[in-house]
Amino acid sequence: MLLVPGDPLNPRRDDPHFAAQAAAARALGIAVARVDHDALVRGDAVLRLPAAEDAVYRGWMLSADQYDSMASGLEACGVQLRTAPDEYKAAHELPGWYEGLRTVTPESVWTEGDDLIELLKATRALGGGAGVLRDYVKSMKHYWPGACYLPDLTDEAAVERIGARFLELRDDAFTGGFVVRRYEQFTGSEARTWWVGGRCVLTTPHPDTPDDLPTGLDLIEIEPLVAELALPFVTVDVIRRTDGAWRVVELGDGQVSDWPATADPADLISALFPQL
Repeated sequence: MLLVPGDPLNPRRDDPHFAAQAAAARALGIAVARVDHDALVRGDAVLRLPAAEDAVYRGWMLSADQYDSMASGLEACGVQLRTAPDEYKAAHELPGWYEGLRTVTPESVWTEGDDLIELLKATRALGGGAGVLRDYVKSMKHYWPGACYLPDLTDEAAVERIGARFLELRDDAFTGGFVVRRYEQFTGSEARTWWVGGRCVLTTPHPDTPDDLPTGLDLIEIEPLVAELALPFVTVDVIRRTDGAWRVVELGDGQVSDWPATADPADLISALFPQL
């Protein structure tokens, strides 16, 4: 079964953003059911769905707690999500996957909670140089100068100021704690790779650059590390560093990773349900 959000304006229809994926699933004979995303976020969703032994969610981002609540509600209906709540949390939040990919991703430190003093303490562990600020699930890269980029990790006044601005922008969406990643210089565009059962099954452009798929992608170092994480369905965003090495920018749960507009949604559905 494929689970997608319903249209907020007409719950009897699929959310337009996921409608093409739902249509592709139906065309392949895969059952599709809708969930109320807004109700899931509020924590008051009432789920009444037909039973299914292998359900995959393709929808808007959920916090780990919201996903856990959805999984419990679905289980009561006899619906078993392919990705368990602990697996979702491990993929969705950087501390869950960082150690496994440490050698192929920028060096990172993090805090628990939003205390700016703890941010300063964590940042000292990286020493000098530049960094990038985010929380466990998201950066504010569209506010690069004021809430994301840390040009000098030893400039504690600037780190504290940028941290405060980041908190202001993230507001109630702030998740887990601060993460500071060492800045690395990249070249070209990102590729989004899609992994099912620890195997890369698709490579697409990143949704932010849907017309630009980098060439020469090499996953030889990355592939065994992602497989070792043993997560059911994830995306791994990769980009080339200026020295030629391919680096992991982000790992995310595939259920809430956006699909590029230029790619065929049937490719994704076929990769998720190959037995059909």
